[in-house]
Amino acid sequence: MKLALGPVQYFWPRQRMWAFYAAAANWPVDVVYLGEVVCPKRRELRLEDWLEIAAWLEESGKEVVLSSLALLEAGSELGVLRRLCRNGRFMVEANDMAAVSILAEECVPFVGGPTLNIYNARTLQVLAAQGMRRWVLPFELSGATAAGLVAAAPADCPCEVLGWGRIPLAWSARCYTARAEDRPKDHCDLACLEDPDGRLMSTREGEPFLALNGIQTQSALTQDLAPLLGEIRAAGVQVLRLSPQAQHMDQVVEHFAALLAGDPDPARLEALAALAPTGTCDGYWRGLPGFTGARHAGTVPTPAPAPA
Repeated sequence: MKLALGPVQYFWPRQRMWAFYAAAANWPVDVVYLGEVVCPKRRELRLEDWLEIAAWLEESGKEVVLSSLALLEAGSELGVLRRLCRNGRFMVEANDMAAVSILAEECVPFVGGPTLNIYNARTLQVLAAQGMRRWVLPFELSGATAAGLVAAAPADCPCEVLGWGRIPLAWSARCYTARAEDRPKDHCDLACLEDPDGRLMSTREGEPFLALNGIQTQSALTQDLAPLLGEIRAAGVQVLRLSPQAQHMDQVVEHFAALLAGDPDPARLEALAALAPTGTCDGYWRGLPGFTGARHAGTVPTPAPAPA
């Protein structure tokens, strides 16, 4: 099974983003997704910057995929999308049907992103005929559903599953972060730049509930499927996606790489769970409400610091 580093969902400053990918070039991941997928106002890096990062990641031996926006709202965004799809070198992860249309017109293969909502075999077959060569399971689908879809998918169209990361639940034309700051969306002053892991919301009882990330709403808990790698393999999944977080991402990748290599140490699962910002869950994969299996931060042992 391959390891993939998903696109950064958050708005990080330019220098932080460059430093993150400079480090990622040396991590044991096979695939790296690049690009802005949430908000077109996040312009710390432009397409030319992403292409430059993609080039040296490719030189480092990574398969690079450029990810498109999940929600387009203006004609100018369509122009950027066309340039992305026509980059002529790197595969594109299509996160909406506009990207699929352009890529199909260009007759270039693509990855079907999780927001394409591939819920049945017929959709898989239609998109495969348009050029889809890998697809990402929608986050809310179960392992049993994944197994059925994998069995129905073309042999040359493998499935990718989110193994680690806060779960993107919804996108909206409104910006929740701007609203929380009592600012109109058009004058948000890029408020989400202050939330490197999104803005945590809690219930009245003080339980973590959601994370607001601009126009995107995420789960507060991190989906952690590390204890279920055997089931994921048995379902026929060939790529496991790790969604970047602001801290400890190098350790997350290290633990998953070791587990995939067959490390039997159960303490590794505890150490991994302790790296989630708020806690972990695994309900969707098991066909249950997503927050099922919740382990909040502080309920798992904090790993000892590595020796100097």
